[in-house]
Amino acid sequence: MIDQQGASLDGEVTAIGGPGEVLVDDQIEAFVADRLAPLPIDGRRVCVLVPDGTRTCPLPLLLGAVHRALRHRVRRLSILVALGTHAAMDDARLAEHLGAALIRGTEGDRLTDVAQHAWWDPAALVDVGTISAERVEELSEGRLRRDVPIRVNRAVVDADLTLIVGPVFPHEVVGFSGGNKYLFPGVSGLELIDLSHWLGALITSARIIGTLGQTPVRALIDQAAAMLPGDRRALCVVTAPGNRLHAATFGESRQAWGAAAEISAQTHIRYLDAPVRRVLSILPERYDDMWTGAKGFYKVEPVVADGGQVVIYAPHITEIAITHPAITEIGYHCRDYFVAQWGRFEHYHWGELAHSTHLRGGGTYDPATGEHDRVTVTLATGIPEDVVRAVNLDYLDPGSVDPAQWATQPDTLVVPDAGEDLYRLR
Repeated sequence: MIDQQGASLDGEVTAIGGPGEVLVDDQIEAFVADRLAPLPIDGRRVCVLVPDGTRTCPLPLLLGAVHRALRHRVRRLSILVALGTHAAMDDARLAEHLGAALIRGTEGDRLTDVAQHAWWDPAALVDVGTISAERVEELSEGRLRRDVPIRVNRAVVDADLTLIVGPVFPHEVVGFSGGNKYLFPGVSGLELIDLSHWLGALITSARIIGTLGQTPVRALIDQAAAMLPGDRRALCVVTAPGNRLHAATFGESRQAWGAAAEISAQTHIRYLDAPVRRVLSILPERYDDMWTGAKGFYKVEPVVADGGQVVIYAPHITEIAITHPAITEIGYHCRDYFVAQWGRFEHYHWGELAHSTHLRGGGTYDPATGEHDRVTVTLATGIPEDVVRAVNLDYLDPGSVDPAQWATQPDTLVVPDAGEDLYRLR
């Protein structure tokens, strides 16, 4: 139940809005100010974690409200973009994403730092401990057993309070994104990124995506977050069309995320009565390679019939993986392909293997007869045909695709602005 006035929900969690509603800017500003006012942060250091440009929400509005509420109270207010292992944004895109006025700052502001997570730089990370192999085995429900060191961006460790600000969507690795996921893998070292993503791949995207509650991957992430110093709060939002908001929740990071995920499940999952033979998944320009644009497959795979096809239509995409060139060596294969030949692939980053399986979808592998994929994955992008076929995907000339004409064809689903809403069968 959502209290329209922001009353307490399940302890410290407060919320405003709900499914079917659209909040106005004044409501959001007041909610943020009211929620942040009681926090004991005067003279302390606050690190605000935000998503990169692959997640949509009215971030300049949210950050502006946070900035106004905190700038005259805290000793240091920093903003850290949770890239995970995505490519960093250039200055122009970063300013647009966060809000140009916020980036420039004004005289008297206490905002002293805007940074993007440098996942590739060991100097940017701090070791905060290790999750034992025995605990990993327990959290993963027996799927994995190995020690995993927990490293996180230094800005989080140096802060007295980490404030997570961002949207919650159905997610292919963890169930629903948001909350502590902005910490791990958002600003973490590669060790937990690799382990958590491969755990999700072993479960499979089709099984875990859109699952509410404590999935094994979410449990692993929360275990890592519990090892961090300082306090954590989250301002989680559920987006509405037009870059507006259905709802916002605030509180301890796990509880605020859980409340937002319940709303996201009612607004970001679309149901079909029967499977379709073909999907045209039209990617927006917020995805600039297939590493990020693969969400156009993850979110529609559950509604495609066996033997069907997903066509990812994105003429603007010209690369497979900007920050992960090994994908061109690995190619795209189903989970069983890797599990059956683990000795060939275990030296790669497990996060890269996970991405491969997530985009290839369900399938089986037999040493005698090879790989048998459940659906055909076709790229209608700016990536050259020889590159597409070399990574084990089908190719279609994007110039031959007329989305309006495809939408008239029976047993074909055309999905505009693909990548965030999940499609499921009833």
